Amino acid sequence: MSVFDFSLFAEGGPMMWVLLVLGFICLLLFLERVLYLHRGQIKAAEFVDGIKNILEKRRIVEALTVCQETPGPVAAVVKSALLHADDDADVMRFHVQEAAVIELPALERRLGSIAAVAQVAPLVGLLGTLLGIATTFHAFENDYATVSALSEGMWQALLCSIGALLLAIPAHLAHHFLAGRVRAVVRDIEWSGNEIMRYLLTDYRKGRPEGESS
Repeated sequence: MSVFDFSLFAEGGPMMWVLLVLGFICLLLFLERVLYLHRGQIKAAEFVDGIKNILEKRRIVEALTVCQETPGPVAAVVKSALLHADDDADVMRFHVQEAAVIELPALERRLGSIAAVAQVAPLVGLLGTLLGIATTFHAFENDYATVSALSEGMWQALLCSIGALLLAIPAHLAHHFLAGRVRAVVRDIEWSGNEIMRYLLTDYRKGRPEGESS
């Protein structure tokens, strides 16, 4: 009998179906998060340098347009700084931090669900294992402990444990991978916000002709 034979899967009992549904949900969540983070993660240093080059030509409207057309939280934070380019440092910092705080929940969305699947899967597997053991003892209790009846309960117990581990381990790895991607984006947000504020408060204002306002 092949390990991937459907009949072997069915011998795991009802909890195997629960694990299958959890695995399908986890896979969908993981793929959605990977695509979202890939779309939102840009090369922050290159993007900020491009914005600086535009601002050197005093084209702040063009810089805002570039930010508007660029997806991701880095562009949103830089745009917030540009919108308050004429404000003092405290006001600009407040709005940049506010923009970053708004972006964070979107980055972390659904990571908790993936972590929940990774944590719940072993419990579902344990429940299936206990049900398999209970089936075996029930066979003994009713005096029909044939080899077939005993193997049915033991197969259910073993397969549920195996299935739970096969789901929980990749789910933990997926959560760890996505959390790392989120941390990388957060670092880009922090760096971009600080860098564009530094530029606006120093080089940009020094280069503005006297009496000019944006």
